[in-house]
Amino acid sequence: MKKRALISVSDKKGLTEFAQFLEQNNYELISTGGTFKHLKEAGLNPIQIDEVTNFPEMLDGRVKTLHPKVHGGLLAVRDNEEHMKTVAEHEIGLIDMVIVNLYPFFENVNKNISLDEKVEFIDIGGPSMLRSAAKNFKSVAVITDVADYALVQQEISENGDSTIETRKKLAGKVFNLTSAYDAAISKMLLEEEYPTYLSASYKKVSDLRYGENPHQSAAYYVSTFENGAMKDFEILGGKELSFNNLRDMDLCWKVVNEFKEEMACCAVKHSTPCGVAIGTTALETYAKTFECDPVSIFGGIIGMNYKVDAATAEELNKTFLEIVMATDFDEEALEILRKKKNLRIIKIKNPVSDKQTWVKIDGGILIQDVDDQFSDDFKVVTEVQPTEEQKKALLFSQRVVKYVKSNAIVVSNGVQAFGIGGGQVNRIWATEQAISRAKEKFTGDLVLASDAFFPFRDVVDFCAKEGITAIVQPGGSVKDADSIAAANEHGIPMMFTGMRHFLH
Repeated sequence: MKKRALISVSDKKGLTEFAQFLEQNNYELISTGGTFKHLKEAGLNPIQIDEVTNFPEMLDGRVKTLHPKVHGGLLAVRDNEEHMKTVAEHEIGLIDMVIVNLYPFFENVNKNISLDEKVEFIDIGGPSMLRSAAKNFKSVAVITDVADYALVQQEISENGDSTIETRKKLAGKVFNLTSAYDAAISKMLLEEEYPTYLSASYKKVSDLRYGENPHQSAAYYVSTFENGAMKDFEILGGKELSFNNLRDMDLCWKVVNEFKEEMACCAVKHSTPCGVAIGTTALETYAKTFECDPVSIFGGIIGMNYKVDAATAEELNKTFLEIVMATDFDEEALEILRKKKNLRIIKIKNPVSDKQTWVKIDGGILIQDVDDQFSDDFKVVTEVQPTEEQKKALLFSQRVVKYVKSNAIVVSNGVQAFGIGGGQVNRIWATEQAISRAKEKFTGDLVLASDAFFPFRDVVDFCAKEGITAIVQPGGSVKDADSIAAANEHGIPMMFTGMRHFLH
């Protein structure tokens, strides 16, 4: 008795060869629209879906497989006497295999087209057939991935049919696909920041060699419903990226994107900025960044929100770096950088677009808005007023402090972050660390920014002792008055932002 395979695909790769194999192995092919035409032109003998349903395709193709003679043939349990009696009574032929690709919603949801146009890419019949076939995997093989043709073909050749283990796995792939597909559609239509059910739609780009450490497995996924800097970048040279590389790249690019008007460069090591600077030329901006911390930059990642030229590339090659990322590279710069065979050279194409941050905890997920707000409406709280130059320097430091682990302190001269202290369990230790590092490299006027309020006056007292010329902090402590009094005593201008920037 002939078996039947229902085929309706947009991705025709490998289909002709697989369909020929099925025909040769006593399968009758049922197909729709463009797939039917493709198979006929390849010399095969498919039958059209309306010959099965005795009902024409209608509503611009929206209704063609949503029919009892299709879903009955997929869902009938072969060893259930009542099921088999029913399908015989209604002359429903069994369907043993489904090969279906979905309408390309993922590929179109991010395009600059109207909502009505996007809605037309929502597949209804495809997911319905896939789900019916997948539910009845004990009897039906369901294929959504071209890569699975080879396995199914091999098993039919060896055993006369696919194995139950393979059919179960293929069914699991169906629900994995349709859940991501539905999640992307839900995201587009619902537009709720925190919906009742958290649905995610991400596609695996690759397995990674390992995670944060060699004993941890890892993979890299990208969103199907949003664009972003870490989704569509281009690798122009170097070896494959690691888990830690990608995390550091994300942070590094977000830092340089804080500076919309200036040329900015950032160095990152272990998810922490170790150098940030702004400048007027590519080479100057990188050189300033290197000067911030010539030790920690070794083995780090460099991000630049500008085009890299040959002179800058020559300077970059003087230091061992894991990654150099920028908006673009001169051809000569690429030739120079590619001399370092393991150096990853990354061209970033998209702006930063994250709207939320997700943090996995045991048994749950925490979700919050990204910290993309920034207050430059500083309030002077001391008797001494900061100069305009000090205000600019404080603004620079405040932009950097957002990306340093709390407790976070950034000491700068307004164009270079010379001292970065973070990840300490108290603020005075972070302050001591940042100021000490800054003074090792710079002897001029320095200002200090804090990601959160000062719980005591000790930070201000230490700043005065070390020669810090101006301070910016969020304020909001019950002991703000103590810090303000200390700043007045020392003649240090201090400003409050009213906005905290914890990063844990």
